[in-house]
Formats: sequence, structure tokens, C-alpha cells
Amino acid sequence: MINRDMNTEEKIEPIKTDEALELVKAELVRTLSKAPLIIREYTRHLAASFGKLIRASSVLTCAEDKDGLVSADAIKIAAAIEILHLATLVHDDIIDNAGLRRGDVTLQKKYGKRTAVICGDYLLSVALRMAAGVKNRKDYIDLELPDYVGRICLGELNQHINNNNLNLTVYQYLKIISGKTAALFEASFYAGALFSKSPDSEMNKYRQLGFYIGMIFQLTDDCIDFENTVETANKPVQSDYEQGVITLPLIHAFANIEELKEKAAKSTLEREEINEAVRKTDGIGFTKMVVRKYYNKSLKLIEKLDASQTKKDKLIYILNKASRLA
Repeated sequence: MINRDMNTEEKIEPIKTDEALELVKAELVRTLSKAPLIIREYTRHLAASFGKLIRASSVLTCAEDKDGLVSADAIKIAAAIEILHLATLVHDDIIDNAGLRRGDVTLQKKYGKRTAVICGDYLLSVALRMAAGVKNRKDYIDLELPDYVGRICLGELNQHINNNNLNLTVYQYLKIISGKTAALFEASFYAGALFSKSPDSEMNKYRQLGFYIGMIFQLTDDCIDFENTVETANKPVQSDYEQGVITLPLIHAFANIEELKEKAAKSTLEREEINEAVRKTDGIGFTKMVVRKYYNKSLKLIEKLDASQTKKDKLIYILNKASRLA
């Protein structure tokens, strides 16, 4: 790992994306392992395992200039977005009463829900403070990160309000995930474009691309809940419905088997019946069809970008990663 401390006054010249990602990782470890003593035990627990950093990679890739270099500010924003994402995961685990995340025991399971709520709030404050520390204040203002945080919160609330809503439509569900998941991907791509100094004509393309890829990520995750095991997913699966969350594969099943919805209204639906109904109606196939539509739209957008083929290839890799094809 590159030994650079992002908190120093040392000027970091633009560097290659791979090196920049190592700097993001180093900043995440530093931030979590050197938190104030009162909260350090909990943040160090979170530092023990990171995800694939797909959002940070998205920021850095979109931030690449014509020479394939990214700025220090892009690195800072990438780290801030990952901290923000971590805050949402801590809160999600409380809501879902989840005991496992990334193959490790969750914060709420190990230390309790009250502690986890406070830690999630603390991480949110850290993320916003880190983002506001970019050299060019205008870039932070243009990013409107607090607005994206609001969209994420409203998406989560919308999901909660619609828990156990057996009449949830495809449109309503896509609206929910456009906030709770896609908004942060959109912010990641848009932030990268801002720091690459892309022209205004390109900005909306990056923003839209991030939105599509965020939708793909969540819809693919919905399929994983039915297809994977705890061991392969490193988190609870076969549990969305039990938490009141009705995802697209099951929405499709309810729309095609009326008696299934009637039985669910009586609270007598078993997991085996859910899986069978999704299999019978090809709910997974339907969801993957929606994914393909977003995927094809993403490919077209990438092709239209005024970027090098190398940068486009990296964006396609992120797209495939979100689709679990890479």
C-alpha cells in the first residue's frame, strides 16, 4: 500500500487511477483506525473488512483526465463517498437486524443497535466533512453531496413505508431503489466528471451512467437474494421478504399469481412458497431483463462519451462489476 497521509499539507500531484485507489484505501483505514478514542473500537471493527470499493473506483475512473491521471481532490471525494456508503450499511444492518456483513459480524450485532446508530451518524458527519475539505470549494458545492444524502434517506424511508406492500408496482419499486441505491452511484460518477473538468455537455452523461449502473447493482443484488447462499454472498440471503422488503422478482410473481398475494395477505406465506412462485413465474428472468435494458443504455452512453478507449474500457469493467459479470 502506498504510504501517503492525505491529512498532511503535502501537495499530491495527479497520479494513476490504480495508485489513487490505494490512497483511498489508506485514507479509509486511517480515518477508521484513528477515530476519536470514544468511538475507535467500533470504527476499527468496521475497518477490518472493506467491500470492493466500486463507488470509489467509479469516482476515480470518471475523474481521469486525457493522460489517465486523477487529482488529489478526486481521491478525497472517493474516500468520502465510501465512508458515506459505510454509514448507510451500518444503518441498514440495524433496520434489517442483520448479523453478517462482508463475512463478518455486524456492528449492531456485536455492540448493539444504539451504539450502531450513533456510529452510523458519526460516519455520515465524517464523510461530509471530508468531502467539504476539497481544495476547490466550488467543486464541492457543484456536487451537491448533501442533496444526494437526502435522496438516499428518502429512498430508504420510501422502502420502509412500503414494507409488506403486496400491491407494490414495478414503477414504485424502481422509484425506491433510484434513491436508496442509485443515488450514491450517480453521485460517484458525477463527482468524478466534475474533477476531470469535463465540459458541461458531458456531465449529464456521466450522471445518467451512474444512475443506470446503480439501478443495475441493486436489481442484481435482488436476484442474489434468491440465488446465493450466506456462504457465497457473505451476508444474509433469502431474507428480504422476511424483513418486509418486496423486491422485483417477487413483485413479478405477485402480479402473475393472484392467489399468492391473497395468501401473503393472511401472513401464511412460507419461504419455500416464495421461491417456488418466483421460479414458476421466472421472476429472476424478468428482473434480469430489466437489468439488460439498463445495461444496454449504459453501453450506449459510454460509447457517446468524449473519452479515450482505455477510459471507456474501465467504465465497461465497472458496469460489468455492477452486473456481477466481472
